[in-house]
Amino acid sequence: MLVNKLGLEKELLSKRRKFKSEAAILAEVQSIFAENDLVREQISQKLQQKSSTKPNQLNFDLLEADKVFHLEQIKALCIEYRLRFLDSIIFKNEIPEEAISKIRMMEKAHQTSLEGFKIIAPSKAFHLLNYDDPLLFVPIGNNYYYLIHQWGTEMNPWRKLLVLPIKNLGAFTITAILLSIVIALIVPENNLSKSVPLASVIVFLFAFKSIFAVFAYYFFMMGKNFNEEIWQRQYYNN
Repeated sequence: MLVNKLGLEKELLSKRRKFKSEAAILAEVQSIFAENDLVREQISQKLQQKSSTKPNQLNFDLLEADKVFHLEQIKALCIEYRLRFLDSIIFKNEIPEEAISKIRMMEKAHQTSLEGFKIIAPSKAFHLLNYDDPLLFVPIGNNYYYLIHQWGTEMNPWRKLLVLPIKNLGAFTITAILLSIVIALIVPENNLSKSVPLASVIVFLFAFKSIFAVFAYYFFMMGKNFNEEIWQRQYYNN
């Protein structure tokens, strides 16, 4: 078996010598590698450029339906998990080589040059400006975006629940009401209800006022804002 393998390899080498010299073959391979490195470098540079709003012209027949998303769907995801949908130029973490490979494969398949890259990620993954687990997209027109690549670890399933109270003003208010109800139920009212009419209601109102005021003051003084307000903002304190 080993003899047969060595014989086939010798035959193949013999045919290669008749086709081209070893030096010519190595020069051609080196040229291919150099071209590949150049294209990958160009893609890396485009990821570091300000995103264009111009839609990319893609071949409809080559698109995967489960990777096409409307801006409203992206917005809903960002609000629920407190994420941001921003230009790749301000993404401060390293974009993996696999993502660059997928961009190159798409460009070759669709015979185009992709641009307008955007990324979904938590705020801390971006170089946010002072007002005074990521998904890489490209725009394809009419507020639709095509998902190219996802990397990193899976999103923590608890994140959606943890950021729910600051999703919007309504969620913030409901959370304060629920906490106030819990406090009103915990406070013993055996003696209090005899001396103070509607004692549990008063405790609830006092708790709600305190919780809402304290958390709202802390939240806004820290330069924070609700999820539905920040999902496309490049500023960390506005």
